[in-house]
Amino acid sequence: MRLGVLDIGSNTGHLLVVDAHDGAAPLPAYSHKQPLRLAEHLDDQGAVTASGIAALTEFCAEALVVADEKGCEEMLPFATSAVRDSANSDEVLAHVRRETGVALEVLSGEDEARLTFLAVRRWFGWSAGRLTVFDIGGGSLEIAAGTDEAPDVAQSLPLGAARLARAHFEDGIDELQLRAIRKKIRAAIARDAGYVLRAGAPNVAAATSKTFRSLARICGAAPSDQGPLVERVLALDDLRDWIPKLVGMSADELADLPGVSPSRTHQIVPGALVAEAVMDIFDLSELEICPWALREGVILERIDKLGITDEG
Repeated sequence: MRLGVLDIGSNTGHLLVVDAHDGAAPLPAYSHKQPLRLAEHLDDQGAVTASGIAALTEFCAEALVVADEKGCEEMLPFATSAVRDSANSDEVLAHVRRETGVALEVLSGEDEARLTFLAVRRWFGWSAGRLTVFDIGGGSLEIAAGTDEAPDVAQSLPLGAARLARAHFEDGIDELQLRAIRKKIRAAIARDAGYVLRAGAPNVAAATSKTFRSLARICGAAPSDQGPLVERVLALDDLRDWIPKLVGMSADELADLPGVSPSRTHQIVPGALVAEAVMDIFDLSELEICPWALREGVILERIDKLGITDEG
C-alpha cells in the first residue's frame, strides 16, 4: 500500500510517500517539502499570521496533487506544535480544510513523543533494552522513555529551536543573556526529569530530528549521503567544544558548516543549548542518532492498525 504522510511541522511542511507492508520497514518512494517556518509566522498574540496560513494552505494543496500523482491510496495528514499552540489553531485548521479538503490532525505533545519513541524502538529493536529518546523540533522538545514499544514516560516541553530563536535570539545576544537562557532551558528540562530518571539509566539514549542530526554532523558524524545505516553519535564533549564557536559565528559562517541548512542557521545555537542541557541533566556522555522519527512513527502505527498485507 502506498501512503502519503503529510507532516506540518514548526519549520517545514513535508510530504513523504512510502510503500508500507505489514512486517516490513516503510520504504520511502518520494519526498516533497517546503520551508514554512510556522513557529516564526506568529503575531504578538501568538496567532499564525495571514501569510503563514496562506503558505500552509498552498503547501497542503500542492501535497494533495503530488500524492495523487505518485499513486497514494491514503493520506495521513498531521500537524505539530506550531499549529497546536497557536492562538488561532481552529481558524488555521478550518481554513486549510475549506480551501484544500485536507483535515489536519493536530497531535498532542505526548502523542508526538509516543510516536517518535515507537519509531526509534522499531529502528533499534528490543536489544536496546531501556530506551530514552529526545527530539528537538521547531516548537517543542519531546522526551520519552521505556522498555516496551509504548513509553512509560512521554513529555513535551516548549523548548523547540525555532521557538527559542524567535523569543531570544532575533536581536543578538550577549553573555549575560546567554547565561539566563541557558538557565531557563535547564530549569524547564529538570523540572520533570525525575519521572524519566527514577527508572534508572537507559541502555540506549537516542536522539532524532534535524537539529540533532545537524549538531552531530557539525561534531564530526558521517554525512547523510553515506546512508541511514551508518552509526552516528553526538558526544557531549564535542558539543561543549563547539557551542562557544557557534555563538560567535555569523549566519553565513553557520550556513557553511556541514549539515546546516541556510534556513535553519538561526536555530543552531538554541538547539545546541537544549541538546547540551538534555545530556547534562540526564547524565549522558553521548546520544545515538536515529534516522527514524515522528513521520515513521505515524506510518508504523497506521500499518499496525490496518494490518496491511502485500495484497492490501
